[in-house]
Amino acid sequence: MVHSLAELLLEFLPAAQVVETALPLVPEMPLYLLSADFPQHDLSPEQTQRIMNYPAYWCFCWASGQVMARYIFDNPDLVYGRKVLDFGCGSGVAAIAAKLAGASEVIACDLDEDAIKASRANAALNETELSYSDDFFANDDDYDLILVADVLYDRANLPLLDAFLKRAPTVLVADSRVKDFQVDGYQWLALQRATTVPDLAESEEFSRVNLYLGQR
Repeated sequence: MVHSLAELLLEFLPAAQVVETALPLVPEMPLYLLSADFPQHDLSPEQTQRIMNYPAYWCFCWASGQVMARYIFDNPDLVYGRKVLDFGCGSGVAAIAAKLAGASEVIACDLDEDAIKASRANAALNETELSYSDDFFANDDDYDLILVADVLYDRANLPLLDAFLKRAPTVLVADSRVKDFQVDGYQWLALQRATTVPDLAESEEFSRVNLYLGQR
């Protein structure tokens, strides 16, 4: 399974390898991620453009996803026995944490079919099972909790927060990008530092992950 994930990247990253990786903030669960020695400086302009056209978010575990997973493990009552949807699941880190912490059902949702493949592989790695969706708006199902990690890098996604509260009484948001987060129905919960795995040497400000709780 890990080999098929690596094959998805080879067209964009020469000699890309996907390896089982320990998460410093969440030792309870490893993930299949891009190896830390991936080539960052020897890419041709064409390869760089291809990467920009196809951002493989799923092969990294972003800081916000780790912080959310850590919070779920530390606060299992938030998910225990509940139907949970992880919006923009990427690697599946938050979804898998929720299932391992006792959620009755977890739906990993992402428009990127490769993210769904990665989430399946990572769920199997952690000996658990998820459900999957490629379109949040394809149905009008309700949930007990919606998880939203590293989705607000595009401020155009902010209106989604209102849509989430119409489908779930509780929404947990993890974000390191929005500096002036003021959304009706949401309140600041906590701050924790984390870095992306593998490390992208991002600006220090992006290691400061804020958690927000939305309730109706």
